[in-house]
Amino acid sequence: MIVLIATCFTGLRLTTFGQVLEAPPRDGIFDKSAIVELQPIPYVHLREGDIVWTKRIWRTVDMREKLNLPYYYPEQPQAGWKSLVQVMLDGLREGTITAYSTTNDEFLYPITYREMMDKLQQPQTVNIKRPDGSDFDTTITKPFYASDVKKFMIKEDWFFDKQRSVFEVRILGICPLMASYDDLTGEYRGDIKLFWIYFPECRNVFAHNEIFNMKNGSAGRLSYDDAFTKRIFASYITKFENVYDRQITQYATGVDALLESERAKNQIFEFEEGLWEY
Repeated sequence: MIVLIATCFTGLRLTTFGQVLEAPPRDGIFDKSAIVELQPIPYVHLREGDIVWTKRIWRTVDMREKLNLPYYYPEQPQAGWKSLVQVMLDGLREGTITAYSTTNDEFLYPITYREMMDKLQQPQTVNIKRPDGSDFDTTITKPFYASDVKKFMIKEDWFFDKQRSVFEVRILGICPLMASYDDLTGEYRGDIKLFWIYFPECRNVFAHNEIFNMKNGSAGRLSYDDAFTKRIFASYITKFENVYDRQITQYATGVDALLESERAKNQIFEFEEGLWEY
């Protein structure tokens, strides 16, 4: 009798723990595997002697513009779909992307993810009013969210390769920009550079993260690497290499700064047009 009872309890225990949970329902009409399997198209090797002309450009991308909205949304990650800044932050936390200090844009001083977050989440002193009308100061740490970043800067090189007879551009780095406001008046005080990332190092991460395709939706299978390579973004030039190493806003403001930005863009276009004869 004792042996029989033990056998029954043993069988019951094995049956209970032997259950297999089913996978959750598929959120879609097909399994998405193309983005995960994609690899960035490697760059063609360049020989110094073949590069006969170069132009370095710094441009700003405002993610609030219609064409740039896919870089900003979603504000919260959704089923593998993330904003550009969230992709960069996840890569920094996982160690697949290296962040560099904004002391300069030459990628010389790496910073850790913790150092960066400590800088972005600094304690702030705020004034709080009590129900009785009195007030007091207290220190709080304001959290940092990817949605706080609405602009980013791109550093890129345009060049002409005489060996292949091609006029191309390659992105070198990306720097997220966050708006700064006066604590008392709320007045806009400009944009703060958060960190630089070296674009060629990030291409694998960008290739495995999908960006919303405004034309074909999810079926478009467009990655962030594709979007940057195909230059699917709107931007304006804020600096081009010059002997004074000045930004456009250092010698032009308002409409004059916009006109100077357009002039720099037209110089590149005119150089390319002047290369060919028809």
